[in-house]
Amino acid sequence: MTFKELLGNVGLFGGAVMCCLVALSFFSLAVIVEKQRRFRSAMRESQMFKPVFKNFLRGGEVHELISALPRHEKSHVAQVVSGGIHEYDGGRQTGRDPGAALELVQSGLRDSISETLIQLKWGLGFLATIGSTAPFIGLFGTVVGIINAFRSIAATGSGGMSVVSGGIAEALVSTALGIFVAIPAVVAFNHFTGKVENFHVEMNRASSQLVNRLFKVPELRVSESEGSEVAHAAR
Repeated sequence: MTFKELLGNVGLFGGAVMCCLVALSFFSLAVIVEKQRRFRSAMRESQMFKPVFKNFLRGGEVHELISALPRHEKSHVAQVVSGGIHEYDGGRQTGRDPGAALELVQSGLRDSISETLIQLKWGLGFLATIGSTAPFIGLFGTVVGIINAFRSIAATGSGGMSVVSGGIAEALVSTALGIFVAIPAVVAFNHFTGKVENFHVEMNRASSQLVNRLFKVPELRVSESEGSEVAHAAR
């Protein structure tokens, strides 16, 4: 039986199932391409931003880091650092208490991480849903194809292959199409979920490094200067 003859034997429900699976396949492919493009941009710009951030951690100025942030808007690390450094800069300009400034910076960092994770996870829920439901949609098409085969037997009064081949072919094609749609969606979901976890680790690390640089390092420098003054006075 040719593909054209197969389509001629597909019933209304079987055709609807196949069209639904094809639509899910195109939608899944679009999400996969978009996520791959977004993650690649995030990794590329984060690699470009890391030298700037390391320079700040080694004693760079706050304004230099702030001026570099707009050039790396797609970087997940830069987005998190931006949320914390702007809170710190605003608190420094208004003369807030260091303890309150620390809480505001930590809160800004947490909010930035949450918002960035929401952006990175966009579309993963659709892939998970497609991967879990596509086989069942294909199974529904299988049941419909078997029903059509039995209807053909009832209509003709015989059970030869020429009578049931259309329904059986419809059932098998629906099953295969459902699996074909589900496998790429599941693979892509697991792949992107792993990348999001890696991004989350990088954002948490950058958040901790920023807090240490802004609040702990200055305190160490003050204590060292005080210690040198005490030692000089003792002499």
